[in-house]
Amino acid sequence: MLVECRNLKKSYGDRLILDIESLCIYAQDRIGIVGVNGAGKTTLLNLLSQRIEPDEGWVKLYGKCSCISQLEIPEEKTIQQEMASKFKIPQTYRESMSGGEKNRFKLAASLSQNNALIFADEPTSNMDIEGIQLVEKSLAEFSGALVLISHDRDLLDSLCAKIIEVDEGKIKIYSGNYSEYIKQKTKERELAQFEYEQYVKEKKRLEKVIISTREKVKSMRKTPRRMGNSEARLHKMGNQTAKANLDRAIKNVEARIQHLEIKEEPQKIEKIKLDIRDVQKIYSKVIIEGKELNKSFGEKIIFKNAQFHIENGAKVGLIGPNGCGKTTLLKMILKQEPSIKIAPNIRIGYFSQELSILDENKSILDNVMAESVYNESFVRILLARLLFKGDSVYKKVGILSGGERVKASFAKIICSDFNLLILDEPTNYLDLNSLEVVEEVLRDYEHSLLFVSHDRRFINSVANQIMIIEDHKLKIFKGGYEEYMAGRTEVRNRVKDQIKEEILLLETRLTEVISKISMPSKKDNPERLEVEYREILGKICRLKNLLE
Repeated sequence: MLVECRNLKKSYGDRLILDIESLCIYAQDRIGIVGVNGAGKTTLLNLLSQRIEPDEGWVKLYGKCSCISQLEIPEEKTIQQEMASKFKIPQTYRESMSGGEKNRFKLAASLSQNNALIFADEPTSNMDIEGIQLVEKSLAEFSGALVLISHDRDLLDSLCAKIIEVDEGKIKIYSGNYSEYIKQKTKERELAQFEYEQYVKEKKRLEKVIISTREKVKSMRKTPRRMGNSEARLHKMGNQTAKANLDRAIKNVEARIQHLEIKEEPQKIEKIKLDIRDVQKIYSKVIIEGKELNKSFGEKIIFKNAQFHIENGAKVGLIGPNGCGKTTLLKMILKQEPSIKIAPNIRIGYFSQELSILDENKSILDNVMAESVYNESFVRILLARLLFKGDSVYKKVGILSGGERVKASFAKIICSDFNLLILDEPTNYLDLNSLEVVEEVLRDYEHSLLFVSHDRRFINSVANQIMIIEDHKLKIFKGGYEEYMAGRTEVRNRVKDQIKEEILLLETRLTEVISKISMPSKKDNPERLEVEYREILGKICRLKNLLE
């Protein structure tokens, strides 16, 4: 056992954030923590790692742990050259590093400590896909226990064998990875719906029994006038006995209703169907075209004679390493620079983490309704799916958290009369529930879409084309992200096979050279053999590095 806690309570102000009876973490545990924004995931991580104290209860940490947090600088400011090379970062931590480099450094520093447990809070934040894959591979190779908070579903699937859901201050543990957790949650909802329907059915049946029995009581005949006194007395006594029996039966049924286990109706997840008939259609086959794109900042070249085109109806996922020019390209399109042509009648809706399209002084509902082509009923359904339920739609934008602003901005954009959406990291700061709603809406969106994301599952779910920035050029792959990656893997495997074959030939030649150096003939030149030996050794090392 690595961590043990009992009767944990933690509050901030009047709000009880966590109320946990018990939780244990064992060696080899691989745990993912999920929950909506503000549920208390990071608070739980900080309690378990003893970085904060509980208001009540206790936490015991057996041995040392490492922590990766977005908000904290690492304790170790220097790492070994081998780790620095592996993670493509400097050996010494600097504040001038990018967000992705800082997270790589924190991971490298944590892994260097060889502790039995790593706590990681969004370790892939600000990373490109290559960086995310490096984190995934490194944590998969880590032999200790892992407790992970992440909004990357592929990462949770790949690394976790247990999911802890934080909801309303309580935790619930599910076995399996994130996909298994979703399956179990779906079964829970289906069972809850079935039990609710059975409860309603049985309650209605019993209520009908009561109504029917009461009708019998009302229909009991009075004593006929022709009866004598003795007969009338017997008749009355019989009626009274029967009525008492019926009243007793009614009370018994009422007691059964009271003892029925009350089942609450599960909240229905309403399907969002975008009806875009009120949005102006585009008839051009190509909606955006770029030719001879050149862009640089000082000595740094971003694009050099690049070209691209986006077809009508395409949903294009724009990918590439950090700093390659993804956001730059989006801004070039929005500014309609001379090298870029945009089809007539295009109305672009642009989403950026830096740009707010919301009025701070208005409510969420007023902001979304201001330019909505949908009625209030639809807007409320969309907002509810994004966890703005009931009166929360009347919250002023000025008091919203970062994640809530992202959701409100997305709702405003999707409800406006745009026929092309350009989205720069639309899933940042979203909880998993809201991320999947955004994904569902964009998957069903019938107009054109260009978006930047590092969420592999999101890209695969939404995009039908992939645009890649590589060597200052733009390339289009017609197909989804999995197909694109499968093609790259196939090419990479062919290259690896060629490298392995070349290494085998070089090793065969190296054996011959070593043999000649140890027992040279009169024809052999020892000096040349030594030079060849070093050259072959160098080539083999370089080729083996390419295989890693």
